[in-house]
Amino acid sequence: MTELRIRRAHFPVTALGPGTRLGIWVQGCSLACRGCMSRDTWDPNGGRAVRASALAGLWRDALAAGAEGLTVSGGEPLQQPALASFLTRAAAVRDERAPGADILLYTGYEPEELDEDRWSLLAGADTVVTGRYVASRPTRLLWRGSANQRMIPLTPLGRDRYAPYLAATADHPPVQVDLDRDGDLLVIGVPPPGTLSRLEHALRAQGTRLRSPSWRTPG
Repeated sequence: MTELRIRRAHFPVTALGPGTRLGIWVQGCSLACRGCMSRDTWDPNGGRAVRASALAGLWRDALAAGAEGLTVSGGEPLQQPALASFLTRAAAVRDERAPGADILLYTGYEPEELDEDRWSLLAGADTVVTGRYVASRPTRLLWRGSANQRMIPLTPLGRDRYAPYLAATADHPPVQVDLDRDGDLLVIGVPPPGTLSRLEHALRAQGTRLRSPSWRTPG
């Protein structure tokens, strides 16, 4: 049985790549970047195990509902041995149902750390964003959290889809606030420094206190 351990899947996502997307956040990350907004994805024993075929089914359903892309983040996707199986399935579903939809993946590994084994896990991805999150290097580059991170197209589709965005900047990076299926508040995107603290303060001023913000409490 081929399974990935994931933290959550959410549709629609509008702040991590072009268009309306399915977002999947894998569980487990040993890189533990200081200032990470997704500390809840660090614990390799957290989240839940889901069959790659079931995740491909979610992707199929999202495409039927109008998804224009799939974004895989985390956690650290390249620490998931089943990633290649899922991405290969996802690419096959895409080719059958919506050939123009792209697959974007975020990894904290730097390009020089992508050895043959890690590159093999990227089979099926059209574009990858690489690099640790470095809080001391803020950036206005779209869909990237720090200036060291690189967006690298891997396929002709990736090059066509992401060419306009490789050097694109935004004064106000897209941030999406939504509820998941359990009613928990989700903050999706790559918010600039200070955004999450301001969000907490604004909610507290309205009488709402966040129980366990992902950027403060691992696990």
